[in-house]
Amino acid sequence: QVHLVESGGGLVQPGGSLRLSCTTSGSIFSISAMGWYRQVPGKQRELVARFFSGDTTDVADSVKGRFTISRDRAKNTAYLEMNNLKPEDTAVYYCNAAVITKTGYLELWGQGTLVTVSS
Repeated sequence: QVHLVESGGGLVQPGGSLRLSCTTSGSIFSISAMGWYRQVPGKQRELVARFFSGDTTDVADSVKGRFTISRDRAKNTAYLEMNNLKPEDTAVYYCNAAVITKTGYLELWGQGTLVTVSS
């Protein structure tokens, strides 16, 4: 069994900060990519930030300089530190992980966590 659990999110005022966490567990040999996507109603899900090919990061232009992705390899956990949040950051944030298990490649999605930026 392989699991992915995300936490964090909530309501914050513009200019505020939040941190999202995402942890994978189970019979995982390695993690080839891990990060966050977000989606608002009526729009496609978009990449926010992710790790891939080791420690290479890919960060959306809209959040560069405000959001930071980091990871704790020992805990199979990734974090998204979100600073200077703007109303346009309001969305459901989904953690995504591409993992290798004993049965092969598996892509995991979290249940989503709502981030609301509003005064």
